[in-house]
Amino acid sequence: MRRVGVIGTMVWDVIHGRDPVGPPTEEWGGIAYALSGMDTALDEDWEIVPLIRVGRDLAPQAGTFLRDLSRLAPGARFIEVPAPNNRVVLRYQSAERRCERMQGGVPGWTWPELGPLVADLDALYINFISGFEMCLGTAQALRQGFRGPIYADLHSLFLGMQRDGMRTLQPLPNAPSWFGCFDAIQVNEEEMHQLSPDPLGLSAAALGAGVSLLLVTLGSRGTAYVAAPGFDGWNRDESGAAGQPVRTALVAAPVVDALDPTGCGDVFGAACAARLLAGVPVPDAIREANLLAARNAAYRGAGGLVRHLRGELVGP
Repeated sequence: MRRVGVIGTMVWDVIHGRDPVGPPTEEWGGIAYALSGMDTALDEDWEIVPLIRVGRDLAPQAGTFLRDLSRLAPGARFIEVPAPNNRVVLRYQSAERRCERMQGGVPGWTWPELGPLVADLDALYINFISGFEMCLGTAQALRQGFRGPIYADLHSLFLGMQRDGMRTLQPLPNAPSWFGCFDAIQVNEEEMHQLSPDPLGLSAAALGAGVSLLLVTLGSRGTAYVAAPGFDGWNRDESGAAGQPVRTALVAAPVVDALDPTGCGDVFGAACAARLLAGVPVPDAIREANLLAARNAAYRGAGGLVRHLRGELVGP
């Protein structure tokens, strides 16, 4: 069995405005969505190793969440730390726009902590849920010390945090250095504009830093991508890459009557990474990931989500 490590943060969400006439909802969020997408989309010869810390106050509940997953490596579990778990209040302003306030303080990884844990892994999926999962120095050490493919959703690296915990969109300092740490990077449209007003310039900067695949999620419009010459999924022959052009396209998303947009980008990214690890060509991997993200939009919450993504009936 090959092993993919998943790095991110389990978050307890309190969601306002998702249902305009309903009360706030409390449920697991954050990396829980990505774990569900990864578990659904991985080929049978892969298993998941969660490299995820949880606060002692919610550790038992977080452990219960893992029971729904079927692709976990034997003995896999969350790592309990003596800190309050991250909690986020989300307030939806529209179907695709929201503001959030975070509290809690699960610490990020250092390279001395992370290095031994990734030594026997074949790939990594990193989702910056809190934005504090690791600093740039740790990411650079990871890139030097780990030679397998690394897929990163940069999401909350673009979110500053005010004293009251309110998250605010901001440019990413040292963006080219961050790019150089990963083989595939994912951003959404707002994050892309924080990087550059020129999508072509952004693509050139990312590919120049060594990125093989840049993905920009565009909500209901789908996902745009830019692939380096010869890159068309991991575990594929790239010996003929020389002389090939950079490829770019928009892969449309299926039309869906969305019930809940929360977590769609997380499901998309984890599923896309899983299909790329299977050697699926880039457009097909994105198309499959778009389908799972759309299925996520038709379901509320991360509890039982993996069974819903598999097409199973999920009771109330």
